[in-house]
Amino acid sequence: MNLSFRLLTPDLWPALEDLFAESAVCSRCRCMYGRIGSSYRKRPREENKAAFWQTVEHGPPPGVLAFDGSTAVGWCRVTPRDAVPWLDRLWQLKRVDDTPVWSLSCLYVRKRCRRQGVTSYLIAEARETARRANAPALEAYPFDAEVSPSASGSGYASTFARAGFAVVARRTPASPIMRYDFKNIADD
Repeated sequence: MNLSFRLLTPDLWPALEDLFAESAVCSRCRCMYGRIGSSYRKRPREENKAAFWQTVEHGPPPGVLAFDGSTAVGWCRVTPRDAVPWLDRLWQLKRVDDTPVWSLSCLYVRKRCRRQGVTSYLIAEARETARRANAPALEAYPFDAEVSPSASGSGYASTFARAGFAVVARRTPASPIMRYDFKNIADD
């Protein structure tokens, strides 16, 4: 694969639509879980789609698309944590401190492109996006497959650890809060 990355803007909506079309979960959720929690399941998928479109249309871009040529092969939501308020309603993911972190709260890779490093590249691009926005840190909420095997829409802890993220809280065994702290990295 020859990957390139672009922030999701309205002109790239058709590429996102194509990517999400292959996943029943993505085509239903539309990255609304971080905003409204599991109630996204109770809303018609078109309502979630319209709400996410409004986010994209009004900006700023809510995340990054990975492309192989002209085909979107991956997505990650990367925004200020305030853009995903549902996180603070979950005791497992409540804020660790008052640092105005950015959050990488969703990851999806096209099925035929998995196990080829796309997730690692998306994490690196999300990290760069947050750094360019002068975020003090980037947080992620991955699943720790070493504790309990499961599918994950937020990535795996081992992948984030390889990308330089450290666990800053673990309120449940399988769901750490991991952080890439730009200040500490810059000071080293």
